[in-house]
Amino acid sequence: MIHFILLQNKQGKTRISKWYSPFEHDEKRRLESEIHRVLIRRPTKFSSFIEFRKYTLVYRRYAGLYFTLCVDPNDNELSYLEAIHLFVEILDKYFGSVCELDLVFGFYKVFALLDEFICGGEIQETSKRIVMGRIRALEEHEKKSK
Repeated sequence: MIHFILLQNKQGKTRISKWYSPFEHDEKRRLESEIHRVLIRRPTKFSSFIEFRKYTLVYRRYAGLYFTLCVDPNDNELSYLEAIHLFVEILDKYFGSVCELDLVFGFYKVFALLDEFICGGEIQETSKRIVMGRIRALEEHEKKSK
């Protein structure tokens, strides 16, 4: 199960966070800060998996952004690493060449894409075509309702 997803820049600013397990607000901020410190100090030659408290962090860095999933330690880390890559491909397909500003100014669309891809901490859809089709259908519905 995915407990939370963080998208952070190199400076430690959290751009997107989605929490699937209950954490207090203060604990969320501490986790974000602590995870950033761990990731930024980690050499690039090390693996993309970190044992962190009672969880496993699976992360990948794209340009200046860290995409981090916090998962159960018994889950398959490689599948989550591929899920991060798939999510980035979905973002690229939707925004063109996705950048940090797309995440900041189009955060509602990022959350919509994320909700079509992951639901309740479990990966629901692995087809880019289906996720994009659902998002296009939502956009059409929004246009009709205006």
